[in-house]
Amino acid sequence: MVQPFNGVETPGLSTASSSAPLSDAVITARTDSYFNRTKQIVSRFGDCEVTYAFFIRRPVISAPGLMLEWLKNVMAERNSPYTVEVAHPEGEWVGAGEPLVYITGSFTHLADLETLLLQKLGSPCVAAHRAYQIALSLPHTKFLAMDARHCAGYEMQELMAYAASVGGRAAKRDGAIGFIGTANDAVAPFFGSTHGYGTMPHALIGYAGSTVRAAEMFHDLYPDTDLVVLVDYFGKEVTDALAVCRRFPELAAQGSLAVRLDTHGGRFLEGLTTQESYAVLDRHAPDALRRYRSDSELRYLIGTGVSAAAVWRMRDMLDEGGFPHVKIIASSGFGVTKCACMADAHAPIDVVGTGSFIPDLWNETYATADIISYNGVERVKVGREFLLPSQRKTQKGSAE
Repeated sequence: MVQPFNGVETPGLSTASSSAPLSDAVITARTDSYFNRTKQIVSRFGDCEVTYAFFIRRPVISAPGLMLEWLKNVMAERNSPYTVEVAHPEGEWVGAGEPLVYITGSFTHLADLETLLLQKLGSPCVAAHRAYQIALSLPHTKFLAMDARHCAGYEMQELMAYAASVGGRAAKRDGAIGFIGTANDAVAPFFGSTHGYGTMPHALIGYAGSTVRAAEMFHDLYPDTDLVVLVDYFGKEVTDALAVCRRFPELAAQGSLAVRLDTHGGRFLEGLTTQESYAVLDRHAPDALRRYRSDSELRYLIGTGVSAAAVWRMRDMLDEGGFPHVKIIASSGFGVTKCACMADAHAPIDVVGTGSFIPDLWNETYATADIISYNGVERVKVGREFLLPSQRKTQKGSAE
């Protein structure tokens, strides 16, 4: 079974392509050869019931859903009964080395699945933890998962989108808005939606020849969709944002128009310099500048690209231009530290688009599984005794 999140079945799992069972031949080809040989040996000398414990060596948010859905489908194809004990329900914080899931079943039918199960567990748990931290860093801001372009193929994209949805719901439980959706239709069900969100890339503006013309083209074809306009293509974020607002005053007044800031790190937003960035932030969030900052944190506040000062300047210019209801969407490197800096500066961001929940250090995503019992008798390799239920109960009792 798949452990529900807060009593509600996780959206999108049953339709995820990575949860579809593979043929035995494909599983054999994709798993490690020593697991295949183990399966053959056990089949010849006698099957037994085993229990696997799955864990990760760093703190994570539990996100075993895709793995368990795939396991359910494979074991159904094999007509092999099994049981699952989810030690930490989906969305729950898990300490380093703590077992997330125990799986009990036929050694013959589980032996060759270990490699593929681990592939579906480690990275989403770490990514969910990062998504959770990002969302909590800016609790009053909506987040959109924009990770697809950074993924190594669709299976990774599916794992990362699932992770963002789990981390976002966990953050929502703790008071944040969290991740409201994604940019892609295929993984939108994880967020309880049927479609991805988004309007235009820079390429459309280049094709149209002007930011205003690109907005006109989009609105002509999608008149019932909120208009979100990229404004950094020509390096005139403020000028082009105001021009679009004047072209669509009704949308601006209704709150159906937004500008997206995606200024790259090689230059300042239009009208800003280092000195002016200091001045903007000093007007709106002086305390943010008075705290000790690392170089990267200071850059997020008053540097080039989409800084806190850049967001505040855009808000100032929109308000002064008579467009207080136009929203600001920000993207470009919004990881945990940048989001925390934006929160410290009270940056008026309505939505953040980010894929920065993808793990930076991939070796931190490695999940591990060990068999901890054979036919009900506890046995595990030396050094992994902490996985045994009897040991964990003893440790818990001592702590209490």
